[in-house]
Amino acid sequence: MNAQSTRRRTQRVATQTAELAMAVPQVVAMRLTQMALAGPKPSAADLREFHLMTSEKTAAAVESWTAMGLQMWRAQQELMLSCWRPWNPFQPGVSSVRALQHSANAMHSATMGVLGEGLEPVRRRAVANAKRLTGR
Repeated sequence: MNAQSTRRRTQRVATQTAELAMAVPQVVAMRLTQMALAGPKPSAADLREFHLMTSEKTAAAVESWTAMGLQMWRAQQELMLSCWRPWNPFQPGVSSVRALQHSANAMHSATMGVLGEGLEPVRRRAVANAKRLTGR
């Protein structure tokens, strides 16, 4: 991984986190208000929304864990290869310091990749719910 790719992944995670931080309080406030207004006898529309709320969370969690698992598998492959770089006889002139820097960048990029893949399904649903519930 090069520095630009690592920077892109870090910016992507920061953007996803910011979008999630904006959408979640809106969705929670609107759904809690809907629950409070529904009272002990929610309407059919309220029940549909409450069911959607729980099924979406389950689907997002499964999708998130799956995406993170796949990304971790890819990252492990990249990291394993980066560990062998200093000892590669076909790549002369690679210093151990440079190889360590490369490994550190690869580790950071891998972490950001896993976080980004895990956040994306949750962010996507939260932002969509905020738009849908506010009527935007």
